[in-house]
Amino acid sequence: MKPVLTLLFAATFWGVVWYPLRLLQDAGLNGAWQMLVAYGCAFAVLAVLRWPGMAGMGGQGWKLALMAIAAGWTNVGFVLAMLEGSVARALILFYLSPLWTVLLGHFFLREKLQPVTLFTIPLGLLGALMMVWQPQVGAAAFSWADLAALTAGLAFALTNVITRALHHLGTRQKTLVSWFGVILVAALIILFSGQAAPDVSALAWIGNLFLGAFGFMLATLAVIYGVSHMPVQRSAVILLIEILVGAISAWWLAGEKLSMLEWLGGGLIILAGLIAISREDVHD
Repeated sequence: MKPVLTLLFAATFWGVVWYPLRLLQDAGLNGAWQMLVAYGCAFAVLAVLRWPGMAGMGGQGWKLALMAIAAGWTNVGFVLAMLEGSVARALILFYLSPLWTVLLGHFFLREKLQPVTLFTIPLGLLGALMMVWQPQVGAAAFSWADLAALTAGLAFALTNVITRALHHLGTRQKTLVSWFGVILVAALIILFSGQAAPDVSALAWIGNLFLGAFGFMLATLAVIYGVSHMPVQRSAVILLIEILVGAISAWWLAGEKLSMLEWLGGGLIILAGLIAISREDVHD
């Protein structure tokens, strides 16, 4: 029961976290600064409470660096997509990640592709095309938020593949490496965009720190615990509740709606992702 409850908590958190993030943005804290502060706080808290050490990291420099960058963009890109675009749309496009994971696992880890992959990949891509298709102009139209969500999903898949390759490292080690990557990516965006430190109230800063220490950190640990204690198929289905929570909360709190074509495309993406994860687990 505990793994189910922890995953339900994580899925609900990621489905509604867009709202406090947008409140902080309205208060003057943009997405990059929010990620820098929140994950910097989460990193510091976990490092102080349970520093895992450096055992096993020797000779893994390029894998750790790639994992940090991929994990960094996963989180930063996903948050920017939700802040600047439709919440449900960002969530669904992000969930093309299971399909990318299957492909990357084949090319980087030599995992065998199952025949069903030849069905799920086109199915997922068709769903993505339906979501970005603009009937009034008869063409696909990607917004910046769409691109951020798609690439964040691809980065998430890459993070998962590298995590498998670094199976000898502890969970806390990989978590801290991932969070360091978020801090690095956010800092680079701030640096190259020339963003000065925002002049906001102390309450906004405190809220951002609180979100990192008691939000992102607990949600991450909840996912790690839940996924580690149940089959992939079950955890995947539970985590997909995030899309439902995100769509309902965005409709209720921000008046966002998806068109029928977007929902149909999203349904194809979710179906393709579930099939890919299910087949991958069966043949592991």
